[in-house]
Amino acid sequence: MADNKLRVFKMRNQSAEELNKSLDTLKNELSQLRVAKVAGGAASKICKIKTVRKAIAKHLTVITEKSRAAVREEYKGKSKIPKQLRGKQTRSIRRRLTSAQLKKVTAKAQKKADNFPLRKFALRA
Repeated sequence: MADNKLRVFKMRNQSAEELNKSLDTLKNELSQLRVAKVAGGAASKICKIKTVRKAIAKHLTVITEKSRAAVREEYKGKSKIPKQLRGKQTRSIRRRLTSAQLKKVTAKAQKKADNFPLRKFALRA
């Protein structure tokens, strides 16, 4: 079982075409296993369904990682990036004002701050 175990770090070195081809074979195998399950196949085939499903998930994960990395590389250094690549955070954090927006002050408030600075009081020790 250790020899035929699917290793993700090895899959990351494969090209997208190879990954898609092996994904298609796994999907075909899964459909055959499901048919065998309905037909009352051997227990070994029924047990194999779980491992094939997990293998499909690993393939899809690696394919998604590669595509996201390509898009991330394409948008590197640009000011706007797609929403799928931005940080999720929480809804309130996403709607929060930026630091530049927080530092902006109206003309009247700026004059008031310049003309009437905070007073400093000397306290006895």
